[in-house]
Amino acid sequence: MARRLGAALVLGAALAALLAGAAAAQDGPSALAAEGGLSLRVVQLFLIVTVLSLAPGAAMMITCLPFMVIVFSILRQAIGLQQAPPNMLIMSLALFLTYFVMEPVFADAWRAGVQPLLDGDVTEAQGFERALEPFRAFMEARVSPAAVDALAAVAPARADAGGEAPLSVLIPAFMLSEIQHAFEIGFVIFLPFLIIDLIVASVLMAMGMMMVPPAIVSLPFKLAFFVLANGWIEIAGALVKGYGT
Repeated sequence: MARRLGAALVLGAALAALLAGAAAAQDGPSALAAEGGLSLRVVQLFLIVTVLSLAPGAAMMITCLPFMVIVFSILRQAIGLQQAPPNMLIMSLALFLTYFVMEPVFADAWRAGVQPLLDGDVTEAQGFERALEPFRAFMEARVSPAAVDALAAVAPARADAGGEAPLSVLIPAFMLSEIQHAFEIGFVIFLPFLIIDLIVASVLMAMGMMMVPPAIVSLPFKLAFFVLANGWIEIAGALVKGYGT
């Protein structure tokens, strides 16, 4: 009885192995196709993660975010506050103002490149080129010709014969132009607070209070001046209007 049971088990195992081999032979092409589809999805997921990881750098390169951050940082320094508002709050405010300014550009890039790519009407390269065109137009409207000429002179081989600067020249020139513009605005913002510091220092000197730090005494006056002038709204509005929004 035991021998019959063992033989039956061995025969059943052999039949199962044969059936599995036949099924694998029949489903071989479909299995390979499924594996190929899985590999394609893995590559797409990898590309998406890569793009998301590069998004902060792209935001710093082709938007007005550097300009906003520098101006608000200079404003905080001019008032005399070291940690108020904190860096996270300054960055958050700059991000939302950047979104406010760049929203039409984002919408144009979506309609021109991203949406046709999702619909399958264009290839990845065509979608990228179309999505980049609104950002190129935005940068060309803000970039300083002197910065473009300086970078093009360093690498004349990259200059486009048609007069359109390549991205390798346009993006750094745009960033340099935005930094320079932010410093110019920062100089104008700094002047009234510097005058308050000089007045307070002169009054303290006249009163013989040379041991009292002028920065501590002038801080309440600078805060009062900034609040009464509605400084945050005025500066934010001026920065946004500077982009024609």
